Amino acid sequence: MASLTEWKVPAAAQPRQDDYEFDLDRALSAVVGLHSIIPPDAFTAHTLGEERAGNGVVIDDGLVLTIGYLITEADSVWLHLADGRVVQADMLGIDRESGFGLLQTLGRLDLEPLPLGSSAAAGVNDRVVVGGVGGRTRSLAGRIAAKQEFAGYWEYLIDDAIFTHPAHPNWGGGGVISAAGELIGIGSLQLERVNGGQTEHLNMNVPIDLLKPALDDLRKFGRVNKPARPWLGIYATEIEDRVVAVGIAPKGPAARAELRTGDVILAVKGEKVSDPAQFYRKLWALGPAGVDVPLTLYREGDIFDVVVASIDRDRMLKRPRFH
Repeated sequence: MASLTEWKVPAAAQPRQDDYEFDLDRALSAVVGLHSIIPPDAFTAHTLGEERAGNGVVIDDGLVLTIGYLITEADSVWLHLADGRVVQADMLGIDRESGFGLLQTLGRLDLEPLPLGSSAAAGVNDRVVVGGVGGRTRSLAGRIAAKQEFAGYWEYLIDDAIFTHPAHPNWGGGGVISAAGELIGIGSLQLERVNGGQTEHLNMNVPIDLLKPALDDLRKFGRVNKPARPWLGIYATEIEDRVVAVGIAPKGPAARAELRTGDVILAVKGEKVSDPAQFYRKLWALGPAGVDVPLTLYREGDIFDVVVASIDRDRMLKRPRFH
């Protein structure tokens, strides 16, 4: 993991205490660094890497919230505190629908948890702090640029993603803190948009309200206690109002059904789809993981039907090790 002394947010973009009514330093002290090690034979090692680094936020005594891809299939996870201490943690669980990951520390952090706020109450143009480990110099003063649907290419969809601007350079697992000093989102991605003819970078953050109904299950069971959604292993994007497979997960259901990169998905069980969000909603409406998924495809001038036997995505992943 990069040293805390190696980079800083430009001074003009750092949050200033005078702009906030809550104790800024106390709130930011809840943000910790995260470093995970993943076995080389893990399903996600090729796409997400064998070492991953980002942030997490202390939300309860010994409980740290982060973005799930940082800890998926991790053999070991270490938390780096701003005072130089390093504490090991175990992965408690990941909510595949929201993308949140939850960690239990194996040592004392002695950090005050950041209270959970309401992401629904947050509005466009609201002032926020995007917190990274290391306090004000590694955190960013920003605003909510948009709240809208986000469809990820990896069979992922959330309705009210929080987009913040400017983008934090170390966004993964960072905390979005409201003007009330409460956690309203966790950093997931950096994206681009064109605004007034200029390209600008945004962070996509998962809204904290998605955690609240899942938190108890994650603590008790390591996942949300309901049937898993069907997963196909198709990496999809929208090109000219068509859903195009830009990748196929190795050994996944789509690969076993001989789908290929470049295939165009025209329909799910006879119902047309024109963008990934529509595709996912129709896929998930068919039933839980294990359901057969009839697809209509276009490939090299031919239109044909294929049935893909879906699975629970977790079947492809290594289970967490507890220390």
